[in-house]
Amino acid sequence: MSEFFEYIISVFSVYNKSPMFFVNLSFWVFFSFVFAVFSVIYKRLTLRNLFIFLVSVFFYYKTSGLFFILFLISIVYDFSIAKAMEKSQSEKIRKALVSTSVILNLGLLIYFHSAYFFTESVNEIFHTHYKMINYFVSWTSHSSNSHFDINRIILPAGLSFHTFQTISYTVDVYRRKIKPLNNIFDFGFFIMFFPHLVLGPIAKPSQFIPQMKKQYSLSQYQFGLALFMILTGLIKKLLVGDYMATNFIDKIFGNPLLFTGFENLMAVIGYSMQVYLDFSGYTDIGTGIALLLGFKLGLNFNSPYKAKNTAEFWKRWHISLSSWLQSYLYIPIGGNRSGSWVSYLLISLLTIVLSILLHAYWFIGLMAALTVVFIVLGKVFPSFRNAVNTNINLMVTMLIGGFWHGATLNFLIWGGLNGLGLVFYKFWRKISPYEKIKTWPVHAWKVFITFMFISFTRIYFRTEDMAQAKEVIDKLFYDLKFSVAWPVISNMWEVFTLMLIAFVIHWLPSSLKWQYKKLFIRSHVVVKILAVVCTVFIIYQGMSSESKPFIYFQF
Repeated sequence: MSEFFEYIISVFSVYNKSPMFFVNLSFWVFFSFVFAVFSVIYKRLTLRNLFIFLVSVFFYYKTSGLFFILFLISIVYDFSIAKAMEKSQSEKIRKALVSTSVILNLGLLIYFHSAYFFTESVNEIFHTHYKMINYFVSWTSHSSNSHFDINRIILPAGLSFHTFQTISYTVDVYRRKIKPLNNIFDFGFFIMFFPHLVLGPIAKPSQFIPQMKKQYSLSQYQFGLALFMILTGLIKKLLVGDYMATNFIDKIFGNPLLFTGFENLMAVIGYSMQVYLDFSGYTDIGTGIALLLGFKLGLNFNSPYKAKNTAEFWKRWHISLSSWLQSYLYIPIGGNRSGSWVSYLLISLLTIVLSILLHAYWFIGLMAALTVVFIVLGKVFPSFRNAVNTNINLMVTMLIGGFWHGATLNFLIWGGLNGLGLVFYKFWRKISPYEKIKTWPVHAWKVFITFMFISFTRIYFRTEDMAQAKEVIDKLFYDLKFSVAWPVISNMWEVFTLMLIAFVIHWLPSSLKWQYKKLFIRSHVVVKILAVVCTVFIIYQGMSSESKPFIYFQF
């Protein structure tokens, strides 16, 4: 009994012996306490919102240590900027204020995200020996006994999503789409709501903030749906995704040359499923928890591997981020209408970054020459100029999306390949003889080609550097022998069975998925309890080791 109480105390202590994630027992002890208190105070909206804000701060502290201080500082200045915009009638002042918010938030993100990259680049170009000392990380580690290795993880968990959330709020206030919140704790609640704080989905202010002012309600349907999503997310992450990674995928990517081309191919395909299960699993759990607290988060994944082309894929994958990039980056720089000086500035900066990563400064000259050619052709052929401008906007968006994931050549190539895939499809759909054919063989072929292209780009997403990516690609192109398929599959039948089941369920018709989801939602409470017990038991038996961190925590 004493050990039990010691464990409970450790969950709520200020010491961080281990991070608190959705898949840890410590989180569910924490959430049980939160939900118990919430059930007592939920009718008092001000107190309820304050309570959720405070427990969200505590949750983030248990996840990332003293980095929560950065978030609190951001909340103070973004709240103040939004209120100042509301009071000002001068468009110039409003524009200056929103620009300040964007610069401060992006500056913080760039510092933690790319400081080492820029320091190393300066040293390489100017032959200097500057050292990047991250004083905040060092202080955090010493002050909170942090579990993070400061030489390996410098990005505070959830900083990217926090940044996008705050920028969307101040920009929407500037655009007069929403009115700023009057209570700073309400604003803190919106920014730090713990079910989506670390990995999203990114909540739109116009959709989430009105929910904060409504009285709490939880119908039997909502409770069943929330429980279904939480159980589904845990199964995706722990039972399938982590098992595939631990027993097969990580081994292959750890040393591709030790394995056959077929094993590398299966690891590439398996990783596409793993990253989906991992990320959508987190989203499902977070969405379910939010629903139990009376809040609806937006859809973040919609069976992305059913997509028939790259454009459709990005409408189904990480929907909240794709929507954010479209609303706050792609459209402002011109979208599919025209180019702007921002487009060319960004593509120039990305060209310089790519040249540094490639150690090929001649690439800057090549891009400059191509720019001159495009300008001349654009003067002669206006339609050509419009096509170049809109496609530059698309490439900029995808390259920035790649750079957001990591300031490395691998991630830029990953973003660039996806951008090229989108541009290629824009032209291909105009001449494709199969675009309007809806027979199932053509449909299946489109889905297969799209999935294989997305999986191929993920080689650069998964591997640590270009050398390792080349090893995997060489294995795929020069050592792919299907004669070894059966020995490999039979030797690892558990992994491949789970992988097959995951793909089959993923590709099931949405109507069929809705039927078994509805069946669970409408089931008796005893059935739900049994489902929880069985799921926990199966996960416990199926887990081969301690759960892995969520893949997107590193972003």
